[in-house]
Amino acid sequence: MLANAQVYQTYGTHNPADASPCAVEKCVYHRGPGEPRDPLWPEYWQSGWTMYRVYNGYDKYPPPYPGRPPAALKEGVDYQTSRGASFYDSTWRGRSGEGAMEERYDNYCLPIFPIANNFSCRFISLGDVAYFVAGDGRPGWMPRVCLFSPVNHPPRRDFVSHLPYSAADSARIGKGGQAYSFWINAANGYVIQVGASPDRTADGAILFGYGFQTDSSGQARPQSFYFSGYPLPPANAPMVSQNYTGFTPTQPSPDLWSEVAGLDPATLPACQLFDPPATKGPKGSVGAKAVKAAPTWGDIGRWRP
Repeated sequence: MLANAQVYQTYGTHNPADASPCAVEKCVYHRGPGEPRDPLWPEYWQSGWTMYRVYNGYDKYPPPYPGRPPAALKEGVDYQTSRGASFYDSTWRGRSGEGAMEERYDNYCLPIFPIANNFSCRFISLGDVAYFVAGDGRPGWMPRVCLFSPVNHPPRRDFVSHLPYSAADSARIGKGGQAYSFWINAANGYVIQVGASPDRTADGAILFGYGFQTDSSGQARPQSFYFSGYPLPPANAPMVSQNYTGFTPTQPSPDLWSEVAGLDPATLPACQLFDPPATKGPKGSVGAKAVKAAPTWGDIGRWRP
């Protein structure tokens, strides 16, 4: 059975705008005088990235980061580094809709859930259906493949139209930078601030931001995806930045999504990533029903402490 809780508020990026309390009509921001023209993703692309999980100093040194976090923040003391890759093909067509995307997290999974993230994982979206594939080291209760959401398509090529432009964020990227972000009040889902600074983590708000940078050919390419993770242990990820490396506008191999392409989503267990079962076991394995004390992306619009 498909739970309503698996349809998340994404402000037009992954599902229809009417699933979210948009601050502007249809969650589309029209740019004002002096603001740059919206970048557009290529119809397909591939890129590696470096993920910085920042757990100290993020309020003084907010993203986006032009590369590594500022020198005042020390690796292993203030942030952790891991890696992964993204693969995107807007030309994919199938029974579930259009567009395909995989985000692969090596060694450390996406830290937006109230669980330890020290396992590899992949998110694969085919049309409107998003799957989660967990790797070795995953919690004992977690299936290898589960249904992340039945209404969660890859971002469209013009997805940045759903985010407001931030001049301050753009300046932190540097020359050629264009950045778009907002903070969301997790309790009611409303936009409460444009731009990553000042930090609103302590207010129980959630950040979503995306940066581009113009390359030598004059094209604006993805620079970083920066966002709030789960701010408390065991994830301990109040701020996260995925900085792209080796971006190429080439078509990914369809083999990337073959593991889930033939699956019937109605037969898969629902993922419990945002609300894992309460369990006993090694440190970091206690589920959200027992310890969750901060909102997650899955709680937007329905968070209650």
